[in-house]
Amino acid sequence: ELLWRNIRAGPLINMDETSVQVLHEPNRPAKTKSFMWVMVGTAADGRRIVLYTYSQRRSGEIAESLLEGYKGSLQTDAYSGYNSVGRWKGIWHVGCMAHSRRKFHEAYIGAKRKGKAREGLLYIKRLYQLERELRAKELPEDQFIRARRSAAASVFRKFKKWLLEVSLAVPSESLLGKAVSYTLSDFQRLVRYLKYAYLVPDNNVAENFIRPFVLGRKAWLFNNTPLGAHASATMYSLVESARANNLDPSHFMYRLFTELPEADTEEKLEKLLPWNMADIPPYRSTRLN
Repeated sequence: ELLWRNIRAGPLINMDETSVQVLHEPNRPAKTKSFMWVMVGTAADGRRIVLYTYSQRRSGEIAESLLEGYKGSLQTDAYSGYNSVGRWKGIWHVGCMAHSRRKFHEAYIGAKRKGKAREGLLYIKRLYQLERELRAKELPEDQFIRARRSAAASVFRKFKKWLLEVSLAVPSESLLGKAVSYTLSDFQRLVRYLKYAYLVPDNNVAENFIRPFVLGRKAWLFNNTPLGAHASATMYSLVESARANNLDPSHFMYRLFTELPEADTEEKLEKLLPWNMADIPPYRSTRLN
């Protein structure tokens, strides 16, 4: 409950979802797809909360239930299930440039590195380059917002003009046509990261936290029951929230399970939140380079 309360405090939530197979769901065949949703909340001071939620469906109703009462920025890909939430008063719905780039890259490779797709990639590359250059200057927040908006505006204008021209010249069913259509349909949300300094062009932070679940799924393949899927979501939430706050997950979990039985007040529970455990060793990735 404390994690849910803190994630809704904003100012930013990134969201993504992936499929999961649950064998013994009531009145559903074992091969039916269910879904694991991930929410990554970033506080104004940089604290992060990662929450996983199991659901039988991938629909707008699920997104609405997960975000009920939230006001702030929401960054997602262009999946239509987020559209209704994006229209809520108090929600600033931001798109993901990485998804557009991925589609242009597919078109570029599909055309054997020839054709117009390269131009689309260059526009996107320029926007990321501006982002890196301006953040490296460590400007005050208001100056950064003005400088980024000023620099990116002309790139976005030229990019949209190019998209509209190409949309009239290529088949909509082609890889390039699909990339152009996808980007144009989401264009209004793609520019919205320019409004706040804490926003970046893409939703990669959510994808980075859906990845551990996807990698795990390759090993364990499925959950046996809905109760197991809910338990899995809880454990992933605890471990990844620890990692997101640079805590060693094993030390965090040991401390949590040791002290949780004695935490009989909200004040004691708050001390077990990841950002309140500064004495735990930092997280070190065990991946081989």
